[in-house]
Amino acid sequence: MQLTELSNIIQNIHVAFSRQAGRSVDIALTMRNWLIGFYIKEYEQKGHHRVEYGTNIINKLAEELQKANIPSTSLSSLKQYRQFYETYPLISQTVSSQLEALVKQHFLPNAISQTLSGQFKLIPPKLKTSQDVPSLPVEKLVNNLSYSHFTELIKINDPLKRSFYEIESIRSNWGSRELRRQISTLYYERLGLSKNKENIAKMVATGTYAHTINDVIRDPYMFEFVGITQNEVTEANLASGLLKQLNKFFLEMGRGFCFEASNKKILIGDQFYFIDLVLYHRILKCSVLIELKINELNHEHIGQLNSYVNYYKKHEMYSGDNPPIGLLLCTEKNEALAEYALGGMDNQLFISKYKLELPSQNDIKNFIETTLKKLVD
Repeated sequence: MQLTELSNIIQNIHVAFSRQAGRSVDIALTMRNWLIGFYIKEYEQKGHHRVEYGTNIINKLAEELQKANIPSTSLSSLKQYRQFYETYPLISQTVSSQLEALVKQHFLPNAISQTLSGQFKLIPPKLKTSQDVPSLPVEKLVNNLSYSHFTELIKINDPLKRSFYEIESIRSNWGSRELRRQISTLYYERLGLSKNKENIAKMVATGTYAHTINDVIRDPYMFEFVGITQNEVTEANLASGLLKQLNKFFLEMGRGFCFEASNKKILIGDQFYFIDLVLYHRILKCSVLIELKINELNHEHIGQLNSYVNYYKKHEMYSGDNPPIGLLLCTEKNEALAEYALGGMDNQLFISKYKLELPSQNDIKNFIETTLKKLVD
């Protein structure tokens, strides 16, 4: 064994056990906060707060805990813990085993553990979210999501939508910041409302999707992370900005995309042309040619992209590849023009809008209302 090999082994051991220690801390924090929420809710349900005539018991509790130097027990934190318990009551299924481990390690007296475990069996069934919504086992959620993830998830009232984000967070290995961004940029609405709701429920139940390109393409895309406004944008600085933020770009594009080339030079006849971005989708096994436009869709854009896809199909496909796909990203999309311009084409071409700023509450409302109207019509 060489010294370098020994060093690599030790480094891998360190990383593996550091991650394990980090996960243990995350799980302990999740269980701690859930337990606090459980006891606050139990106290309120049993009517103890009525003894405190005209006072807000949770305010007093926060004051007492902070005097005792218990961290993260502000009024807002305690309310959040209570909401966490109310949203995820079934975490009680994993609490008993956690308590047993604490007793074995002499961190918690056995008498307290038995008392707590007995109380968890009394959690009312009515606190369950919805029997019709498929979801991951609670133990898998606790073992794979940090409490920071849960703080974002408990803000979501729709159980199906929440379950969708739970699964995507684990499948795509999102951190809590990435999860927050996906929620704020309407990932679920963009993927879910534009498709059959039953398909989304099936995806949540099976943990699988992206069997066809239609499952992958979104509309619109959010490129706010580039940091330029619509007035400043050019095709060159948009492409450059996306390349500088590749991690965020691929997070927005979705799972399965790999970078292949930018400003890809191709020769058609005796003239050179340049494709803005070329990606490869490892699940669908095909190249995805992306053209970025800073203005509204027109016929020339579609013809140009179709030419690039035809070139790639003839000269750049390898054994095992599926035919390439073209994706035109523009600021405005004329739906009628898109429908007629794409009609009858042999190639798979898609047109989506992109936005350089996060949607306002008004934008969100209008988007959902418009999309739902299309579904009804």
